[in-house]
Parts: sequence; C-alpha cells; structure tokens
Amino acid sequence: MATRPVATPKLRSRKGGSAVPLDDTDRKLLNLMQGSFPIAVRPFAAVAEEAGLEEQEVLDRVEHLISQRIIRQVTPIFDTRALGFSSMLVAAKVDPENPHRAAKVINEHPGVTHNYLRNHEFNLWFTIAVAPDSKLGIEKTLEILGREAGAESIRQLPTLKLFKIKMDLDMQGGTDTLAAPQAEPVAPAEMEPVAYDEVDIAVIRALQGDMPIVAEPYAAAAAECGMEQQEFLKHLSGMRERGLLRRVAGILFHRRAGFSANGMGVWRVAPERVAEVGSRMATFRGVSHCYERPTYPDWPFALFTMAHGRSKEECDAILDAIAADSGIEAEDRSILYSSTEFKKIRMQYFTGEFESWEQAHA
Repeated sequence: MATRPVATPKLRSRKGGSAVPLDDTDRKLLNLMQGSFPIAVRPFAAVAEEAGLEEQEVLDRVEHLISQRIIRQVTPIFDTRALGFSSMLVAAKVDPENPHRAAKVINEHPGVTHNYLRNHEFNLWFTIAVAPDSKLGIEKTLEILGREAGAESIRQLPTLKLFKIKMDLDMQGGTDTLAAPQAEPVAPAEMEPVAYDEVDIAVIRALQGDMPIVAEPYAAAAAECGMEQQEFLKHLSGMRERGLLRRVAGILFHRRAGFSANGMGVWRVAPERVAEVGSRMATFRGVSHCYERPTYPDWPFALFTMAHGRSKEECDAILDAIAADSGIEAEDRSILYSSTEFKKIRMQYFTGEFESWEQAHA
C-alpha cells in the first residue's frame, strides 16, 4: 500500500520578506503602540509624549501605517479563558495536496482565530474557542469540524500552563536582543474564569474590533454604553485589573513589518522540569507565546514557544539560544515553520455568531 505523501510547504526565509521600509520614528512608535496602548481620554497624546512627538504626527503616522498594512488594527485584547470560553490549540492531519479546502471549512467557525499551514505531518494548526453556553462543547465541535474538513487525525493541545502570551515584535532590537532572556523567570499565569456582568459585556461589545484613529478613540464606545468617558475608562481599567482585558494594543502584520518568519519551537522536557524551563523560555524577547501542552505517543513535546524573526535564520538563532540556555538536545526539539496564514483575527465576543454556527452544524 502506497504511503501518503507529506507536503513540504515553501518556507518564507527571505530577510525582510515583504517588509515595507520604516524609519527610526516608525519603529519606535510601533514598539510603543504594541507594548500597551494607554487607557486614557487622549491615549495618542500619551504615546506622543513618550515618543517625543506631537499628537497629530502620531495620529498621522498610525493612519499611514494602517494604510500600508503595517499595523493590522488598534484593538482591545480580551482574555478568552477569563470570559469562560473553552479554548485550545489543535493540530490536524489533512490532505497535504489540498489543505486549503480543510482550512476553509475550519475557518467558518467564529471561534477559530488563527489557522496556519506548517511543515509537519500534522500540517494544519489552528486555535479554537467555544462560548460558555455552547450546547456542543469543544469536543463535539472538533468532532464536527474534523469530519467536515476530512481530517485524518486531530490532536487536542489545550494549555496546561501559560508562561507567556504577549505578541509585541521588537522593531528596534537586533538578533542579540531577541535571542536573550530579558527578565527574571515568572510563575505560570492564572487561567481560571473571572466573574463578569452585563456592563462588562456591553463594554466588550462596544469596544471590540478596530478602534478609530482619532484623538479620543474611546469616546464612541463610551457613548454607546451610555457612559461618560471617565466612567468608561475607569471600568475598562477595572476589567484589566480583574483579568478580563489583557491590554489595548496595536497589532502588526508581521511580514509587512519585517518579521518574515515565525517558528513554533516544540520541546521534549521531563515533567519535573516543565515549570522551571517554561518560566525561563518565556523571558526571551523573541518569544511571544510559551505554553505547556499535553503529550501523546506520537507527540512527545510538552513545551511550545512561538519565535518571530526577520528571517528563518533569526528564528533559528532565537530557538538555538533557548536550547543552549535550557540544555535541551537536538533530538528533543523541533521547529515547525508556517508557510500559509489561512486566518488571523481577533475574537469577537457576544455577537450571536457562535449560536448561529452551532444551529447550522449541530
């Protein structure tokens, strides 16, 4: 019986990729916009002060960077788990000759926010969430998606420990900065749901999605909620303190911003070392995400780190530095590079889309 071929997708390893030229002020501004956009009446003025610019120049530059598809959006980032949604990473083995068909089916689910083709036998990797009141639940949802997408096999990879989740690309530092720990190791984050009420839901509905690039970008959402801006901002700050809101930030198009490669480093680590090693890996500047996930007989890798670089070689340097720092040998690690981005969006909460999908597919 003939063995099924494994597609080897073309990896983007050109230095700079499809990057658009940026000046030093753009790079500084992009770092500030990614880090933590202020919760303030005039947040662009606060960014301008830190950057040594005028508010109007910041507004003009951000508008330009959006028009050039360097900045994808300025948006709040709410915490899916804190809101009670069930979520996980999923690895699927789909037809390597036509993965686009499977990706299209999977992308129709409103809880799928990221979906990539990667260079592995498990070739389709996506994140999915289902609402707290889901009648199907995540197991049944994945069963339906797997059947409709024609997946040969699926591996569920929920987060067991969360060491880091912060997607901010360093626009000014070089490889030495990205491939080095930048802080003391930290304990895994809390992942339990947080209590919330109808006011929280109203704030999320009003603010989620692309924020306007105007001097007072929170004003329209506050008005929609029937709140004064200061009251709205105080409530939003409280949501951040409670863990419902992770941050407000500028999200970039990685490749257009110069980061043409992303590598998912996966690591076989003894269970008793996972907490120590994961906490250390999370401190590397070039790592945006670091998790512990379950292992399987055909998947022995417990730790996952997402590395971003301006080339494949820079990604390799970041992950090689992590291996050296943690003492992990070559046979106990692997790198999965993405070749196609099928979907990348921010989750939209409390819109009715989840219920509609379940009604159509249950």
